[in-house]
Amino acid sequence: MVHTADLAIGWLWEYDESFVLALEREAQERRGLATFQVRAFNIEEVLERIRKRSLRFRLFLDRGFDTDPRFEQLGKMVLSHGGSVVNSYERTIEAIDKATMHLEFLSAGLHVPFTIIISPFAERAEVGLTIEDLAHLGRPFIIKPANTTGGGIGVVTGAETLLDVIEARKIFVKDKYLLQEFIVPREIGARRCWFRCFFVYGKVFLAWWDDLTHIYDLVTPDEEHFYKLRPLRRIMRTIARISGLDFFSSEIALRQPSPYEPSRFIVVDYVNDMCDMRCRDEALDGLPDVLRDGIISRLALEAKKMAGG
Repeated sequence: MVHTADLAIGWLWEYDESFVLALEREAQERRGLATFQVRAFNIEEVLERIRKRSLRFRLFLDRGFDTDPRFEQLGKMVLSHGGSVVNSYERTIEAIDKATMHLEFLSAGLHVPFTIIISPFAERAEVGLTIEDLAHLGRPFIIKPANTTGGGIGVVTGAETLLDVIEARKIFVKDKYLLQEFIVPREIGARRCWFRCFFVYGKVFLAWWDDLTHIYDLVTPDEEHFYKLRPLRRIMRTIARISGLDFFSSEIALRQPSPYEPSRFIVVDYVNDMCDMRCRDEALDGLPDVLRDGIISRLALEAKKMAGG
């Protein structure tokens, strides 16, 4: 006998628990779906059951593959047996490479910070930059590893000198690095015009996200209209088309105008595929409930579609 789960969720991070439980409630109670959790303690059993075809998943949300390769193995088995996975593994690898996305975004006409891409330290110990090169970035500037993601790992936000670059790229020696100009957002009233936007299966969610405090506030329909924030939706759909991902977030700032640059939307942090789904009750910089609920509803709706609903 084959047991079918309409929505399976693989997770390892302890702070994902409330999100997973809320998603299960939405899927079960509102959508009438069967759900299944995959954890470290049962991953081997699940792999064996999938292999023997006594268990199958219609849609698999994998929040464990970046930590435990067995989860990716499971996801690929789900795909081979006719199921679907939220975010293709192949597209995810491409999308989280900031150097690749930077060039793709430029080709698509998106505005991004002025950037210099440098090769990994393991390939070339010399930086290959001059003081004149750094002058184009201004001071301070940002140093980012191209492929190391999550929580700002390896990011230097207040770099000033060539020595900063030399030292930073020794942290992840096999990774490319991006040197980016420091973007100063416009301010509207007491708000800094820095946004974290979410794309979930065709739907875009907009949120103010203060880059200094990391506090969220939902963008209301009135604010979207009054402050002319509609272009954020177009930008997110363009990023979705380029990345090929189903569920991700991006940071976009409305740049402070200068004598040389008009005020325009700049994509600052390109693609985050493993969004932190803690709510405000769990973390000061967590998502507003209405935003997390909207994302959860969209994921459950997609699972319902996969189940033929």
